This record gives sequence, structure tokens and C-alpha cells, in this order.
Amino acid sequence: MSDKIKILLVEDDRNIADIVEYNLYNEGFEVLRAEEGPAGLDLALTGGADLILLDVMLPGMDGYEILRRLRKESDIPVIMLTARESEEDRVAGFEAGADDYVPKPFSFKELILRVHANLRRARKPSAAPSVPATRLVLVPDRYMVLRGDEEIPLSMRDFMLLQCLMEHPGRIFSREELLEKVWGYADPGETMRMVDTAITRLRDKIEDPAAEHRFIETKRGTGYYYHES
Repeated sequence: MSDKIKILLVEDDRNIADIVEYNLYNEGFEVLRAEEGPAGLDLALTGGADLILLDVMLPGMDGYEILRRLRKESDIPVIMLTARESEEDRVAGFEAGADDYVPKPFSFKELILRVHANLRRARKPSAAPSVPATRLVLVPDRYMVLRGDEEIPLSMRDFMLLQCLMEHPGRIFSREELLEKVWGYADPGETMRMVDTAITRLRDKIEDPAAEHRFIETKRGTGYYYHES
């Protein structure tokens, strides 16, 4: 069995797919390919890939729908590839759960750097320290979040958002600040709802509905802050 890192490439343009696959292969990756949406979703769920490069415009099912369905079962890193560069397209990708976004045309050097960065963030060690169940513990160098002895699976973007809040407990971050720090947007425009969506998704993963304590609190009209136990 191969011990190579496996990349799933879901791209219907064969010329682009051939070039990307060739370069990924030369970088030492194993590559799976799909040219249609349904086949891409099936491979994403069953192919054992370590990272997915996902085109947006695909026959049968677009990349956003693939990502929404995938996120119900997996936090595998996903980099969106698309020629559509509008703000709305970026928002749609991140709201669906994308970890990164590379607009076409792109240089392979940029793409491979993003692949390696997302793979590093996704790596999780086999052993983890024991912590009280009433606390969250952030392990930044391992890109890990623990609640008690349980590791909470988070996407890269979820981790970055939680890390930003946890490293400054009690400090209220506006949506604009979070967009700049987590997504790298200096001019948020209409993308602020992306923060609300991400916070909701993050709360669903880290909060205990039966507990009185909430880790992420809302300051009405201002923003969000992390509430230590």
C-alpha cells in the first residue's frame, strides 16, 4: 500500500487537470481524478484522499454542493479552484466549508505552497494530553483542539477562527477584524455574514448544548469573544 500523500483533483477541464496532475506527481503526491460532480463526491467520501482540489463549475453537481455534502461527514482540507473571482463566489465557497481558494489562472508554485500549508494544518498526532472536560485546550503547533480527552475535528478555517478568539479571551472581535485576521480580507464589503455562518458552524462543533457555559459569546451589535470556563 502506498504511503504517499493522496490528493483528489476534481476538475472537468482535462488540459488543466493533466497539467496539475503531472506537477503533483512530480512533487511526490498520489493523485485521484474525477471530471464530474457526482464522481467527485463519491471519491471525496470513499477515496481516502488527504486533501481535495475542487473546481466549482462541474457537470452533474457543482463544487459548492459537493462541499456542503462532504462537510456533513468530513473535515478533509478542501482548496477551491475556480475562474469565478467575484466576492460572492469566495463567500459561497467559504460558507460551504472551503479551507482555501485559488482563482484561475494560477501558478503551480502558488498552488503547491497552498497544498502544503493546508496539509500541515490538517495533520493530527496520535497522542494528546489529558485535560478537564469543562475546558477547551488549543494545541497550536499540532492544529488540535481538545475538550476533555476528546479531540474535536475542525476544518482549517474553523481552527484559525477559534485560535484567534482563544488567544485573546474576553476581547471582543468585530466581524471586520475577524475577516481580516482569519480570511485575510482588508475590505469586507458584503462578506461579513460569512463570519456569522462560520461562528454558527464552530459553535455546533465545540459547544455542549446541555452545559450552561458557552465558549463563544456574542456582544450584540459589536462582535464575538471567547469566554473561558
